[in-house]
Amino acid sequence: MIVNTKSSVIYISSEIDKILDQVLESFKNQKIFILVDENTKQHCLPIINGHKLLIDAKIIVSKGGEINKTLKTIEKIWNFLTQNNANRNSLLINLGGGVICDMGGFAASTFKRGMSFVNIPTTLLSQVDASVGGKTGFNFGGLKNEIGVFADPTHVIVDSGFNKTLDKRNILSGWAEMLKHALIFGKGDWANLVSYNINRTGFKDLNQLITRSVNIKKHFVEQDPTERNIRKALNFGHTFGHAFESLFIQSENNLLHGEAIAHGIICELYLSYRKLGFDINELKSIVNYILNLYPKIVLNNSDFDQIIELINHDKKNTQNRVNFTLLEDFGKIKINQNCDKAEMIDALTWYNTL
Repeated sequence: MIVNTKSSVIYISSEIDKILDQVLESFKNQKIFILVDENTKQHCLPIINGHKLLIDAKIIVSKGGEINKTLKTIEKIWNFLTQNNANRNSLLINLGGGVICDMGGFAASTFKRGMSFVNIPTTLLSQVDASVGGKTGFNFGGLKNEIGVFADPTHVIVDSGFNKTLDKRNILSGWAEMLKHALIFGKGDWANLVSYNINRTGFKDLNQLITRSVNIKKHFVEQDPTERNIRKALNFGHTFGHAFESLFIQSENNLLHGEAIAHGIICELYLSYRKLGFDINELKSIVNYILNLYPKIVLNNSDFDQIIELINHDKKNTQNRVNFTLLEDFGKIKINQNCDKAEMIDALTWYNTL
């Protein structure tokens, strides 16, 4: 399956060798670099590094995890590229999850004012999220994705077979983004998605679900590439979600991105109910579904001020207003919904009663 966007070609296939033949043809006389973390070096790199056009590729190994999504890591990538004589005609292949794709995309798009890069997302989350939209960057000052640029890969290669290397938590992390896509697009997509048992879904079925999710994200991104208007729909669940993720990032109980977004969806659906009249019975049904998959996080009342402080620094805010994306109904999106501190406290207090 091929999804063509205005800036990239996305292949969703189980025949990665054939796809690599097509993608790498124009780079066969250029230097190729592959960015991996410790996990993808062990589990995913062997799947592709036997390819004839990758035999001489230089491997850049980064530390994995959100905590290493920093300027220091970006500098290490730049240094490696410089020391190995990369130039504007070189290619960087980002083989990993969202952290690798975001950092690698940023490093490539800024090195010598821009070199080509290809994303091979190896987690379900990155396949349905980082694969589309051109967002690159890193965390800074304790804030999620604070520094970055919009830059698109030439190609994205999605193979759900990589998900065989993931544990249940990481599968569910990606599933949360797919749930968000369904909620913002329509009730039919939500019903179709939740009819699958994600714990038993085969990889052939997963490719089909990934394709649908990618197309939903493409729908919003192509209307608004730099997130001035309707692309903000994709931020649903992310205002609270990013705050939760940042709150727990250095905790023993750190949250994966999708786990944080799942709980952000719950809080923002509650605000949707209070401010826009989202149906209370639908709210209860969705919350029950989510909490059956994602264990409730423990929030103390003393955490509330820190969560709101993190939300106040959210890059989506304008003119000192906290802007949420909320839902009037499935697929009925209301962007730029201002919520004050009392409303956010109300949502957190309600969450704690669940």
